[in-house]
Amino acid sequence: MTAPTITRRNHGRGHSYQVDGEKFTGVTTLLDRGYPKPAIAKWAARTCGEEVTDYWDELAALLPSERGERVRTAPDRDRDAAARRGTEVHRLASKLIAHEEVQVPDELVGHVDAYLRFLEEWGAVALLVEAPIANLRLRYAGTLDLVADLDDGLRWLLDLKTTRSGVFVESALQLAAYRRADFCVGPTGEVVEMPPVDRCGVVWLRADRTYEFVPVDTGDATFDVFKAVIAVASFGKRDDVIEAPRQLTEVLF
Repeated sequence: MTAPTITRRNHGRGHSYQVDGEKFTGVTTLLDRGYPKPAIAKWAARTCGEEVTDYWDELAALLPSERGERVRTAPDRDRDAAARRGTEVHRLASKLIAHEEVQVPDELVGHVDAYLRFLEEWGAVALLVEAPIANLRLRYAGTLDLVADLDDGLRWLLDLKTTRSGVFVESALQLAAYRRADFCVGPTGEVVEMPPVDRCGVVWLRADRTYEFVPVDTGDATFDVFKAVIAVASFGKRDDVIEAPRQLTEVLF
């Protein structure tokens, strides 16, 4: 199989992928569109409630429309702050594993120290760091966090998480997709075949300087679920399954 070109383009708060000049959908985008997350609704409601109770006096001074907008957008601000934190920790992690010196903001010291502890305690030797990947047949792409040889004698595909609530089940779907990539961008920028790995796992980096190393199942059954996610996400983008109102009326009546 001939190696393609894989391009990741960053824009604003997001990014996109092109493979040989064609747009491929990102793994996390597919999971956002095609995998149910009931906890999100509870988190959003809780965040709005906390905005009201924590900033009651400040909100009372605003116009009603401003007050409503402030409460309504509280989950967006919380999500964006978490995304920025995760992005920065990933950036610092890629430098640390390359033995580069970094300046760590105070609010990220705990997460970074947790990552350093993991690297030291597991003797991690990196093979791939922040490497874009692509699956040509299923037309998805993504960016894996780390492929490393650990001192248990195994090669691991690892995802780094800085969430407050721990590891979610969709991490297994994400890693199952990355594991089955055809190609990835290697350390020097060349596109190479995705190397085989022995196991997959999540390293949850906590703010209190501790970490949790969680192996996940990325077997064929898990990947079948991810393929179903692709189908659901793709169906949601179709515009040919809903007939025009007049045509539908003619059919029904």
